[in-house]
Amino acid sequence: NTITIKSPMIGTFYRSSSPDKPAFAEVGTEITPGKVVCIIEAMKLFNEIEAEVKGKIVKILVENASPVEYDQPLFLVEPS
Repeated sequence: NTITIKSPMIGTFYRSSSPDKPAFAEVGTEITPGKVVCIIEAMKLFNEIEAEVKGKIVKILVENASPVEYDQPLFLVEPS
């Protein structure tokens, strides 16, 4: 019983704000609405993607620096 966080746009998926920074979210991270879970770069703009649910991340479905499509699943969240 999980909720899927999907990409709201086409772009490049990044798990952290820069290569030397920690990832916004790992498997097991507790999230709440408004918490940034990743960044998607589209046309040189970096868009913070925020969680809309409260729960725990159970799976990350995309590799860092990978291209993503609109509506592509990014994370699976166990709601709490």
